[in-house]
Amino acid sequence: MRIVSLAGGIGGARFLRGLKAAAPGSEITVIGNTGDDITLFGLRVCPDLDTVMYTLGGGINEEQGWGRDGETFTVKEELAAYGMEPQWFGLGDRDFATHIIRTQMLAAGYPLSQVTEALCDRWRPGVRLLPMSDDRTETHVVVADDAGRRAVHFQEWWVRLRASVPAEQIVLVGAAEARPAPGVLDAIRDADLVILPPSNPVVSIGTILQVPGIRAALEDKTVVGVSPIIGGAPVRGMADACLTAIGVETSAQAVLELYGSALVDGWLVAEEDKGVALDGVTVEARPLLMSDPTATRDLAAAALALAQSLR
Repeated sequence: MRIVSLAGGIGGARFLRGLKAAAPGSEITVIGNTGDDITLFGLRVCPDLDTVMYTLGGGINEEQGWGRDGETFTVKEELAAYGMEPQWFGLGDRDFATHIIRTQMLAAGYPLSQVTEALCDRWRPGVRLLPMSDDRTETHVVVADDAGRRAVHFQEWWVRLRASVPAEQIVLVGAAEARPAPGVLDAIRDADLVILPPSNPVVSIGTILQVPGIRAALEDKTVVGVSPIIGGAPVRGMADACLTAIGVETSAQAVLELYGSALVDGWLVAEEDKGVALDGVTVEARPLLMSDPTATRDLAAAALALAQSLR
């Protein structure tokens, strides 16, 4: 079976681990969000691609869900001693190696898709990991605080400000000029089904869908999504702040309507949200908490079963 999944962040990466367990032997292509990418200390950092790569490759810090296991922060501490900014983004010593290699390869002219493939040669994540685009895009957030009205990189709003300053607007800079990375549209075209994990619907899945051509390609496929909202609250993270910024209610119903029936054919919700409905979409209630590997595998299996029934 050929499966495509869109993913960004911790929830998406953990769901993919369950998807691998639920569909052994399947060919899984993951299209990763690159809107979170940022340049720090002269190095190109791709947080969502790395979180997927480390999680599926066995190198993730399981407790926090991002960064490397067994990490140390000597370089970060030395940079801080020199007064280098930003000090709010914590790159670990092991993690630095990944970003150094990526930056050197990009500077040598390799596109991000080839760089990602090279990095995955080490980690063997068991999926084909593709960036949504080789073109540079960055998610920026317009905020208004004591410093005035300004745009900041998404990472600054998310990590430093903890989304505590309300966002007036969330913009994917470079989206209009971006093209899907090589292999992305082919993977979607050849897929038997597509799964949208419980990733952030605005700055993870929503970002990928903004790359011209990707949403249109997905609308021709059988797509099943897993709600990232349970009983009016995000499963994890601050997706509610992102939804508020685009004028969308924090609910499983509102996120389904945000995606729309042209995109989504099936939608998994928690038991407390079983009243969710949208014409043209099959909605099923299932336990959504990925509390352990078995629960995560069962959730992925439920998504696959619904997708297969709708094909």
